[in-house]
Amino acid sequence: MSESKGVLQGFKDFLMRGNVIELAVAVVVGAAFTNIVNAVVKGVINPIVGALGSQNLDNYKACLTTCHTDKKTGAFTDGIYILWGSVLSSALTFLITAGVVYFLMILPMNKWKERQAARKPVDDTPLALTEVELLTEIRDALVAQRAASPAVPFSTSGTIGAQKTQD
Repeated sequence: MSESKGVLQGFKDFLMRGNVIELAVAVVVGAAFTNIVNAVVKGVINPIVGALGSQNLDNYKACLTTCHTDKKTGAFTDGIYILWGSVLSSALTFLITAGVVYFLMILPMNKWKERQAARKPVDDTPLALTEVELLTEIRDALVAQRAASPAVPFSTSGTIGAQKTQD
């Protein structure tokens, strides 16, 4: 029972995180935006590209094998067709969508974040040293201290020396 409460609590925490809500909003806005881009591609871009032939890019096809069409309806009866016009139309839709998202959403957001970061006060406190850096400083200080102090000659006046002389 406690495991299921943990799983449900984890799921609730996941759903209530800000990222999930933002992602849901982005999907809804993206779906609505896709309709606008599709309308622009079909109403403006396809006729411009289709000026070479049919205005509907879906009509552009290539035949890999012997292809036959019904003369009355214009429908294809047999053969293998590559529908490269619809692929071109989808690629144009993707490029336009990516361009609009980048230039109207991502680029302004990045500039806004840069301005916000520039407004923040600069933190002048030094960064905390890592253990390795701290140990390196201690080692360097000990080496410098050892080099600065004169060498102490061996004397027999100390306790160790006194013990040796008595023996």
